[in-house]
Amino acid sequence: MHLYPTRVSVQRHLDTRGEGGNTPALRGKATARLRAAAAVMLTLATSMPSGWAQQQQPTNATPDKAAGASTTPNKEASNLPPAPTPVITEPLYLRPSSRDFTKPAGDIFRQPWREYLPTSISKSSFENSVRLRDLVKDGKIYLSLSDAIALALENNYDIAISRYYLDIADLDILRSKAGSGLRGVGASVLQNTIGGTSQTLSSSGAPGGATGATTGTLGIVLSSDGAGPLPENEDPVLGGTVQFERQESPQVSIFQPRAFTNTNTYNFTYSQGFVPGTSLQLAFNNSRQTTFGGFNSYSPDLSSTFKATVTQHLLQGAGVWVNKRFMYEAVLDRRITDSTFRQQILATVNQVENIYWVVVSAYEDVQAKERALQQSTQVLGDTKKQLDIGTMAPLDVVQANSTVATDKQNLISSQSNLNYQQLILKQAIARNLNDPELVNAAVIPTDRISLDQLPEEKESPEELVREAFVNRPELEQAVLSLKKDEITLRGARNGLLPVFDAYGFYGAQGLGGAPNKNCFIFGFNCAAPSTTDYGDVLNGLVNSSSPDKGIGFTLNIPLRNRTAQADHARALVEYRQAELHLEQLYTQIHMQVVNKIYGLTNDRAQVQAATAARDYAQQSLEAEQKKLGLGASTSTNVLQKERDLATAENTLINATATYATDRAALYQILAKTLSQYGISLVDAATGEIKNSPVVPGLVPSKSTQPAPTAPPPATQQ
Repeated sequence: MHLYPTRVSVQRHLDTRGEGGNTPALRGKATARLRAAAAVMLTLATSMPSGWAQQQQPTNATPDKAAGASTTPNKEASNLPPAPTPVITEPLYLRPSSRDFTKPAGDIFRQPWREYLPTSISKSSFENSVRLRDLVKDGKIYLSLSDAIALALENNYDIAISRYYLDIADLDILRSKAGSGLRGVGASVLQNTIGGTSQTLSSSGAPGGATGATTGTLGIVLSSDGAGPLPENEDPVLGGTVQFERQESPQVSIFQPRAFTNTNTYNFTYSQGFVPGTSLQLAFNNSRQTTFGGFNSYSPDLSSTFKATVTQHLLQGAGVWVNKRFMYEAVLDRRITDSTFRQQILATVNQVENIYWVVVSAYEDVQAKERALQQSTQVLGDTKKQLDIGTMAPLDVVQANSTVATDKQNLISSQSNLNYQQLILKQAIARNLNDPELVNAAVIPTDRISLDQLPEEKESPEELVREAFVNRPELEQAVLSLKKDEITLRGARNGLLPVFDAYGFYGAQGLGGAPNKNCFIFGFNCAAPSTTDYGDVLNGLVNSSSPDKGIGFTLNIPLRNRTAQADHARALVEYRQAELHLEQLYTQIHMQVVNKIYGLTNDRAQVQAATAARDYAQQSLEAEQKKLGLGASTSTNVLQKERDLATAENTLINATATYATDRAALYQILAKTLSQYGISLVDAATGEIKNSPVVPGLVPSKSTQPAPTAPPPATQQ
């Protein structure tokens, strides 16, 4: 579950992972510190932490308390309301596919060879979805806002690229299962689609680290990620050496001036680490040596040795939790990546909405410019008639001609803008613009914004702020990143301890071979009494006839420990920085919501005022035209009224577009776009949209026909 804090000092509770218990701070003088260190060593030597079980019980302990620092002021102490418990926004694994990247390719028992084969991933599709091809009819695309959003979810490049981050995060989980460090995800909200704007906050407050994800909208990323001891390598390693050697060497002995030795070596090793901080090394060495000399009892002689060594960390690197912390971080990275993908969907959907309303505005602007040209052309004709009968001065005709030329230029400019805005919309909802049918098709928007109030507009700003605190992915990422930072901080604290290991080993040796017929010492035969075959040699390994066993301890104490101190201090400093950034996110989101709800109220008032001004300008023009017909006015007055009407229409178009984009931005700021539009995040992750989104607050366009004088969109990309 995604857990948001009700306090800035985030409680340590993961859904299946977290940090349990408080580590006692070392206080007092030198004697007390030595006693505390001895107690820690004794505890770790006799018992290991329970790892996953420690994560299940939430506590109020934070890295602040664990490090002996004061607690962070809570949310109630600030001006922001506390964040309520969030809703579940998505499952952990969004993208079902034929390959689960959290698992290895092969099975060590059934298909071991697959573990050494390269992974194959299907190529990306660069073709448009079937939905888009079905919308192209008779050289036109009658496009609703719902269809535009669905097409963007299927074809938009930003979303398609973001899907791969989900698999990249899974691969880090696979890597962490072996005990290896994380390579990082690098997910961020992409905004490479041209056009539109998006209300996105960065949830990054610190520089990125070598093992963490890159900075951006992914979340708080520490440069101290991976601090502390490296976990044991849990992937078994099997090794072997087979060697054939023939050696001839001079000797100083007068009895044997030269030595000839033939040696065959067959050595095998096995090593594996385990999560408690334990490592196992097995060695099985065999040799067959033939010596052409007189001092060896066997020739050839067979030698076989076996040795098993178990090493256990008792201080640094001890415990299940320390050695599984990279896995915990990888799962948190995956959850952060899921949240970033949700943020990407919110941003792209809002961007497509903005582009759609820009196209609507451009379309209505072309129609307004056409009406203005028709009116000025009609005034020019009437002025010429009155000039012919002597009731109008020639200068009035010149002025009417100038107005017609200006209106033509305005229409051409508006048509060019419409063509370009249509192309921008196509690149946002299509993947392949090389199709001439698609590029040449005119996009006709079929939806218009309704001025009916949304339910959210009737809520108080405080209620909307609380909703944003629940749903915003930036807060989700920042909180999950703080939990990841707690893991980093605890790992760095473990790195402060000395290296104190216990080890035990057991081994045996077997020896045999054939009697050396050339073995004579001072004239006496020294050959072995009988032949000992390889089976007897192996039997010597298990019958304890020649055991080699023992235990030991190793201690490595860095006398100044400056590197570990710096790593731990940096992790703590960056954690403090992340806490401040989280508080800043709360403030920014609070201001965003309040500003947007007030702005939406102003937008509605502007639309109403612009509508009234447009109606007044329309009626004034009609009245002035009637006066001109009765000879009570001049063409100059009529042209002025036409310009007033054109200005009023342009103001209304801009005000309506601003209201439409701000209303869409409100849903994005509240992070309610998916739930309000009925968008399935799982469908968006797979790229197969089963149900079209349903956008509230829309009305059908009164005219769905393209402007009669508008040329088709430009064919150049």
